[in-house]
Amino acid sequence: MTEKASPPKIDPADENQMAALASDIKQWGKELGFQQVGIADVDLSNEESFLNSWLDEGMHGDMHYMEKHGTKRSRPAELEPGTLRIISVRMDYLPNAHDMDSALANTQQAYISRYALGRDYHKIIRNRLQKLANKITDHIGEFGYRAFTDSAPVLEKALANKAGLGWLGKHTNLINSDAGSWFFLGELFINLPLPIDDSASDHCGTCQACIDVCPTQAIIAPNRLDARRCISYLTIEMRGTIPIEFRKQIGNRIYGCDDCQLVCPWNRFAQLSHEVDFMPRHSLDHVSLIELFNWDEATFLDRMAGSAIRRIGHECWLRNIAVALGNATTSDEVINALQTRTQHESELVREHVAWALQQHM
Repeated sequence: MTEKASPPKIDPADENQMAALASDIKQWGKELGFQQVGIADVDLSNEESFLNSWLDEGMHGDMHYMEKHGTKRSRPAELEPGTLRIISVRMDYLPNAHDMDSALANTQQAYISRYALGRDYHKIIRNRLQKLANKITDHIGEFGYRAFTDSAPVLEKALANKAGLGWLGKHTNLINSDAGSWFFLGELFINLPLPIDDSASDHCGTCQACIDVCPTQAIIAPNRLDARRCISYLTIEMRGTIPIEFRKQIGNRIYGCDDCQLVCPWNRFAQLSHEVDFMPRHSLDHVSLIELFNWDEATFLDRMAGSAIRRIGHECWLRNIAVALGNATTSDEVINALQTRTQHESELVREHVAWALQQHM
């Protein structure tokens, strides 16, 4: 929390002033480019039990950061002392109306999760949250706050649900009845007792399209995802060898997976983003696997500067594309591309290249 430099221009005990401030914050948030702003309290006791059960079963795989912070993830006031409320925001990111199903069906083309086609959303949303905090400060004086966006042990989807931004779908993504699920989340932890919003109710009903479509059956039950089977985990979070049992199912997905969102009926209401920073860079929404596989490390680092993709590194980039090339339609071009990496310095890359070449024998 930022330290108070002077008494605030508002009385936190005055409910009318707090209600007026909450209304102003929502309006300021929309003016800054957020599609929705909600306010939640800090009680995540139910979510804490679910999280602990999930961790105990080891479903987080190699994501050890999920457990190392203890209860800070489910107790916001332990993460940031003094926190009384969470301002939760969402921002649409779907960049264009290209046919994503066709992209997945084209085995020569790379499929990258839509959220990662543009610039890294972390800095963009955190910058907007800081501007929102500055706006509040200008209005009421100094107050305690801290901004987050997928950057600390925060149960952001649970908080967004409590703030009324949407409900947790069976695929564990947040769904909004007016906007689908193609959006980012961010939070401002604050020390002001603002009035809270009603949580969003569940509208998935009996639909289980996301469960049925998952290529690796990672959604093992409604609202229960085994990350160890999830293509997003396998291609982004995991740094080692991709289990052979999942390689064919990965198809041409080289960074993340959107299948569960593609089939969700609520996404017929999704709005395209107008944020320039979320627009596809370097033709990543329609680029061939071979072209990306030919990037050397210097090219990868240069092209992926400012992108969330950069953090997986060139080695895992090649690992992922090798698997996708193994799943591509056999051609001389595909085989020749793979053969250029058979002597790569990385054992991880060599092993996945060898597997890919075996698929074309």
